[in-house]
Amino acid sequence: MSTKVLISGASIAGPALAYWLGRYGFETTVVELAPALRGGGQAVDFRGRTHLAVLERMGVLDELRALDTGGSPITFVDQRGRQLLHLPADVAGGDIEVPRGELAQVLYRRSLPRTEYHFGESITSLEETPTGVRVAFRNGAPREFDLVIGADGLHSHVRRLAFGPEERYVRHLGHYAATWQLPKYLDLPPGSVGLNVPGRLAAVGADHRDPTRADAFFLFASAELRYDRHDMAQHKSLIEDAFAGLGWEVPRLLESLGQAPELYFDSISRADVAAWSTGRIALLGDAACGATIGGMGTGTAVVAAYVLAGELARARGDHRTAFARYEHTLRDYAQGCQKGGDRTGPFLAPGTATRLRVRNGLLNRRWILDRMLEKGKRISSVDLPDYAAEVSNAAAFNVTGGRAGTRGARRRR
Repeated sequence: MSTKVLISGASIAGPALAYWLGRYGFETTVVELAPALRGGGQAVDFRGRTHLAVLERMGVLDELRALDTGGSPITFVDQRGRQLLHLPADVAGGDIEVPRGELAQVLYRRSLPRTEYHFGESITSLEETPTGVRVAFRNGAPREFDLVIGADGLHSHVRRLAFGPEERYVRHLGHYAATWQLPKYLDLPPGSVGLNVPGRLAAVGADHRDPTRADAFFLFASAELRYDRHDMAQHKSLIEDAFAGLGWEVPRLLESLGQAPELYFDSISRADVAAWSTGRIALLGDAACGATIGGMGTGTAVVAAYVLAGELARARGDHRTAFARYEHTLRDYAQGCQKGGDRTGPFLAPGTATRLRVRNGLLNRRWILDRMLEKGKRISSVDLPDYAAEVSNAAAFNVTGGRAGTRGARRRR
């Protein structure tokens, strides 16, 4: 009988881990609170040799290259629409940039043949037993698993249940960000164009796939706010208050916000967890070391999923050994990437007019941009084992010594 692993979260980290665990013969179940796989979202990028190597080992590199947006240049303007700064596509887009929803679909499809998915489901309690973890669910009957992995984001529910309250681990970095979709009404250039005033950015860009749609991205500086994370009307009110009175296209973008059926709104924050595992429960991706924007979180999540599954396979399911090796291999790397998130808010929306002028003056020099790109590739690179080569007959390896066939995947709602 193979090791049973429960993963909470079906965004990026969860399906990436499920793919690798299934390949190594683990019996994998994924639960996701949303009623279906989430689509949409901003474009995400991969950069540097480590990201590309892991994607190639997964067999998805060519598929993602076919979905590559070509990068997302951004032009910053003042309230009269005059250009202040232009950042070319290679600065924001990395080596490959794909819409987040399309990346999620690719990883989900790859993992599906050997993974049991349950959408519209969430964990309500975790109880370690001598032989595993007893898990209670919001809808389904309790079950016992050998291991539980929290791949459920910066506001991880698994982390809250197993490690303690969110305020122990998540630190507000002084800004809030929002995205939503709207009909395309401007003749927009490739990428996006945004108004910058001290402490605020209001940007809009053409949708990469639908020529009739556009995507808004707003960011503003603020002390930590108290609000209901599930109250979209309250989120819209906070955004409207923060951007009231601005010129350029802001009034029309705020009008579209009022009509938007979906909205992403969250603080720019980072998660710092002293140990990424406790007993048979471990954290992955943003739940362990997240940064909302700018911390290369998507690439780090895919790399971390590769390492965690590989260490579990290498240790033949011995979670103590595998969890320790996983954290030892990745902690410094992940925290190095994560530091980028600390600078995202001040970079996109400098807090004073002087800082805006300094940023624009520096980044209008191509040699400075090239140095930034080179530094980003160095930070995102780390030497990793080739786990599939180390684990004999990896595609059919079973962690208890048998052979693993393709599971009859079930996709429940």
